[in-house]
Amino acid sequence: MNESSLELRNVTRRFKDMVALDALNLEVGAGELVALLGPSGRGKTTALRIVAGLDRADEGQVVLKGRDINGLPAHKRNMGMVFQAYSLFPNMSAAENVAFGLQMRKVAKNKRRDRANELLELVGLPTHAHRFTHQLSGGQQQRVALARALAIQPEVLLLDEPLSALDAKVRTNLREEIRRLQLSLGTTTIFVTHDQEEAMAVSDRVAVMNKGRIEQIDSPDVLYNSPATDFVAGFVGSMNRIKATKTGANLFVIGRTIAASKSGPSIEGSVTALVRHESLRVKPDAKSDVVILNRSFLGPVSRITCQLPDGDLVHSMMSSAESASLRAGDRVKLELLDKELLFQKAD
Repeated sequence: MNESSLELRNVTRRFKDMVALDALNLEVGAGELVALLGPSGRGKTTALRIVAGLDRADEGQVVLKGRDINGLPAHKRNMGMVFQAYSLFPNMSAAENVAFGLQMRKVAKNKRRDRANELLELVGLPTHAHRFTHQLSGGQQQRVALARALAIQPEVLLLDEPLSALDAKVRTNLREEIRRLQLSLGTTTIFVTHDQEEAMAVSDRVAVMNKGRIEQIDSPDVLYNSPATDFVAGFVGSMNRIKATKTGANLFVIGRTIAASKSGPSIEGSVTALVRHESLRVKPDAKSDVVILNRSFLGPVSRITCQLPDGDLVHSMMSSAESASLRAGDRVKLELLDKELLFQKAD
């Protein structure tokens, strides 16, 4: 990680009997994009609002480039923020919206105009300067909101679920655009989302939040392949939970002996193995007691649901070409691709 640009040190926020943030610690490097990922109500937006100065921590510090900014009002923090609802001024054109922060800073009119035009071109809207919000699509409005946040050359860019109100195709295109802009400008950024695919696609690191704390913060590939806790394993990606037996350093699961993850608990006997859907392969076997219940075609991949002899269900994600011959009712054998497996106490 680069030299720290922003730090949250033991930040706690309470709302009556609810602890929204519980001694939260986070460091974001200069020029880094960190996603705060987690289900709704786990403290992500509260953390962002405290960084922005829109809310205050009950305890702890927010430190920007080595300076405690807890007592600094929002308008003096030089942070750009993009909200889930676009929050554009309906009585202003796109260019006027982009230039608003500069106007509040008493920047000369010609410089405001030039900066607004520059940013609108940067976000792909060079011909939309004079359009009003009702003349813009949802994706275009969010591009204008992004341009407005960047116009003031913020020290930190804060994005609060910026894509959740958009349809799937626009969301995918705009998240790629956000990442391109963030990399080209080198702006330190925090991106709040509940969408794991979105977080993994745009971030240098992802911080998974639960109950006001960070359960794990890592690069997307480390987070996915080596989850530190059961919560992270279950929330990031899709997991099968399969009955297994642990003996020493090994697990016996669906007829195979496989290495147990060294990060698992120190227990023996009955455990639950955690197996990613894409780590399970399905192959025809007329003698097997495992039966396919359903094959869902999802384009390039298909999701196959199988029933084990004990009645439990497991899911495999395979290429559609590889699984084309499989049908509901087929008897199959299951093969594991993992060299070692995560596990936990038996459910």
